Amino acid sequence: MDLETACATASHGPDMDSLLSGYSLEMTANGLPALERAAYAITPGTPISITFLPGEDYAARVRAAQGVRRLGFVPVPHLSARRIGGAAELEGFMTALVDAAQVDRVFVVGGDPDRPLGPYADALALIRSGVLMRHGVRQAGIAGYPEGHPAIPADRLWGALADKSAALSEQGIRPFIVTQFGFEAAPILGWLDELRARDVACPVRIGLPGPARMGTLLRYAAQCGVGASARVMSRYGLSITRLINTVGPAALVSDLVTGLGGARGVALHFYAFGGFQNTAEWIRSLREARHG
Repeated sequence: MDLETACATASHGPDMDSLLSGYSLEMTANGLPALERAAYAITPGTPISITFLPGEDYAARVRAAQGVRRLGFVPVPHLSARRIGGAAELEGFMTALVDAAQVDRVFVVGGDPDRPLGPYADALALIRSGVLMRHGVRQAGIAGYPEGHPAIPADRLWGALADKSAALSEQGIRPFIVTQFGFEAAPILGWLDELRARDVACPVRIGLPGPARMGTLLRYAAQCGVGASARVMSRYGLSITRLINTVGPAALVSDLVTGLGGARGVALHFYAFGGFQNTAEWIRSLREARHG
């Protein structure tokens, strides 16, 4: 049962077991071999997001989606609006995804280029084009930023999130939110409170870093600014030993369970910074440890 279905039937808020059983993972378009090696450790039916990064071609993304489906998981291809060169390019990609992997769930993001490569200036423009509805997409993810975005003011982020959620719902597509990764619970919980106060009720997948070496976490945290790096150091402790040791987000997961209380419609999304197989095995080990 995925998050979106579980949210409709849950009678109480998430606990550790439900967060760890309803998780999703993220892989690159070239990451299928790693997924094949880790498949034994991943819950069947787990949603697997497939990135849309520069240097990854459409054929690789389609093969990845096909492989995810073949292995018994749910492919969630990313669509990076500003990286798509034209409407025909997007139509062809969606047709291939549906034909090869029965894709009915995607994640739509604006993308990094300063200038769009085609007609889609942002995720909302792609959504409003109607391409998702034409290709039978039933669920679509949009991005959330609990600690803000370095280039976009907070009021614009909130407005864009509301607009994208509404545009999807108007087309009969169920929206869900996947957040940028975080390292501490307080900003995430505060953002969730504001999200609900703004009457945005769609399900949320909280982005967490999978287990990785401290140095790796610091490099990714630096993308979010100096403050994020400082919080990582404070959260996990910093020393030469810690830099070369692997740390995982068990304490953060526990803090989220405590802080979420009776909140519903929340699950976890893991960014495999320390390797896809390491992340899958870490999740499985944590679940097994809780049940002896």
